[in-house]
Parts: sequence; structure tokens; C-alpha cells
Amino acid sequence: MSLPEEIDKLRADIRTDSYSMSIGEWINLYEHDEVDIHPEFQRFFRWNVTQKTLFIESLLLGIPIPPIFISQREDGVWDVIDGLQRLSTIYQFFSILKDETGQLIEPLVLEKTKHLPSLEGIRCHDEDNPDHSLAMQQRLFIKRAKLPVSMLLKESDQFAKYELFQRLNTGGSQLSAQELRNCILVQQNREMYQWLRELAYDNNFRECILFTEKQQEEQYDLELALRFLVFRRLELSELKKLTDIEGFLTEKMVMMATVKEFDYQPEMRAFKQTFECLSHTCKENSFRRYDPLKQKFVGGFLLAAFEIFGVGMGYHYSTLSDSIPLEEKIKHFWSEGHPDFPSASKITGVRTVQRLQVTLPLGRKLFAP
Repeated sequence: MSLPEEIDKLRADIRTDSYSMSIGEWINLYEHDEVDIHPEFQRFFRWNVTQKTLFIESLLLGIPIPPIFISQREDGVWDVIDGLQRLSTIYQFFSILKDETGQLIEPLVLEKTKHLPSLEGIRCHDEDNPDHSLAMQQRLFIKRAKLPVSMLLKESDQFAKYELFQRLNTGGSQLSAQELRNCILVQQNREMYQWLRELAYDNNFRECILFTEKQQEEQYDLELALRFLVFRRLELSELKKLTDIEGFLTEKMVMMATVKEFDYQPEMRAFKQTFECLSHTCKENSFRRYDPLKQKFVGGFLLAAFEIFGVGMGYHYSTLSDSIPLEEKIKHFWSEGHPDFPSASKITGVRTVQRLQVTLPLGRKLFAP
């Protein structure tokens, strides 16, 4: 297929519409549950009070605002793809923003700015303290302000929405790849997102992997749980075509989320039995390197070890038992290697795609009954 043909095909997959809407209309949509800003995202996207104040200042001064990107769901509700913080700030300022449990969030109190120092301590409307409220004229000015809207129509290819979400939110948000995936998963399948979080918070799983504070903030625990689900049953032939691991994980996650007959139970059993077995035997040493000279486990968590031992055991989870000399098996691997791969030291320090082509089949062979 030529470049012009490729461009024409992809352009045909994306159907959009653009127009402007007043902030008053956006408020009305939110109050009638006709727009979904996904309050779960607040843990990933979070403006501070200064950023929120500057946005309200822009509205008061009539400074143009970038477009809000939305997609139209089958039920007619609008999903916000890009613009969560702008809309959340408006809703919080007008005292209608709710958290993911449905509870109202404290109204926004503004700070002073370089151009409008008198904004300090101002709320949208406070009957008990009118001196610290916007005047009716100013409130109406904000409500009548227009926000440009770009809508991804429901006729668009399903993956266009996720591609757009990633491209719009990668630049300024500074989110990790998994944080972006979490947002996509919430939009597509809230039940699966909650289920994935439950797996990531499994006590045995967390005992096997000592997460750093930064890793937890970036949702690395959910990424490892997703990697387990994706790679556990992956056809090894797919590894030959693999080039972009982050995009591959996202694509597989979306596929799982959109399959109506996805069976949660066997996947949960595989996950729980694998990490229960590891937790009872190796604990925090499960995915660390064993040094035969020092006769102890050394260093930190190794993703390669997770792919071999964690995912490999998950592939054979139904045959796992407490009678397996698991710790000795892992020690022997680091000491002697494996007949198909005698030098364990060469597994780490290589590109992800090349490593997976070794670690996944190796793990399945290592724990074969």
C-alpha cells in the first residue's frame, strides 16, 4: 500500500466535528450526567491551585482556550479525551464537581495572580461572604464564554480514540505509559480497571515485588499485573512482529477490555496462585538475582526475572503446588542457567523486545510439568 493510500485509509477511519459551546452549556451537561470527565483520572491528572487560578483568570480576561477533545459513546454520553483539568476546574469553581464516589469536592478558592492580585481568596459565589465572591456580572461572563470543541464521532475506528488520547496527553501531562493506559481502560471498561487494581493490590503479589515510591506513583504495580495478563498466554509467534512494547501492551489491553466474553476467573486464579506460591517460598527475593559466590540474593527487582519466573509460572499455574522446590529451582537457574539458555547473565541489559523473545519461552520451559 502506497503512502497516499495509507493516509487516505486512516483519514477515513477518523470522523470529527468541531464547534463552540458556552461554559453554561458544559455545566448543564455535567449536571445532567451527559458528559463523563472520569473522576478516577484525578489521581493521574492533577492541577494545583495556581494552575486552576490561572485558568479562571484566562476566562475572566477573555484569553482564548485550547479545544476540548471529546468522543461520543454509543449511549450518547460524551467522554472527555483531553480537557479534563479545564472542565474539572470550571466545575469545582462552580461548586458542582464530584469525586469518584459521588461526593462534592470543596469549592475552588482562587489565589492572587500577577495581573489580578485581587483574586486572592475569591470564590465563585459565597452568600455568607459576598466580598470574597465574584459579582453576578463576572459569573455570567464566565458562563457565556465559549470553549472550542473537537468531537471524535462514534463512527470513527475504535482505536482512533485511544491513539488521540495518548497523543494529546503525552506531551504536557508527564504521565507514565501505564497511567495513560489506566485512563484509557477507565474510559473503555471501568470494571476491568477496578479488577486490574485489585490484582495489583494483592498482598502476595506486593510481597514479591518491593515497589519504590516513584514506581507506585507511576502505577508500575498495575503495569506488572497487565504484563502478566498479556504475556502469560501470548502466542510466541507474536514476538517476531513486536517492535513497540508500550503500544503493544496498550493494544492488547484494549482488546481484552472490548471482548465481552473475557473470562476474569481463570486469569485471576492464575495470578493469585502464581504469587501465592512465590510469596510462600521466595518472598521479596522472587525477582532478584541470586549470586552463587555470595550465596544470597542481591540487587533489586529485575523485569527479566519477572518474565521468566512470574509469567512462566503463570503459564503453568494449574500444576503449581507447595511441593515444588521453587527457591532451589530459581537459585539453580541463576547459578547454572538452563539447557536452552546456559548463560543467565546475558538475559538482562538487552532491548525489551529481544529480551522477551528469550524470557517468555524460557519461563514456559523452566516450569513445564
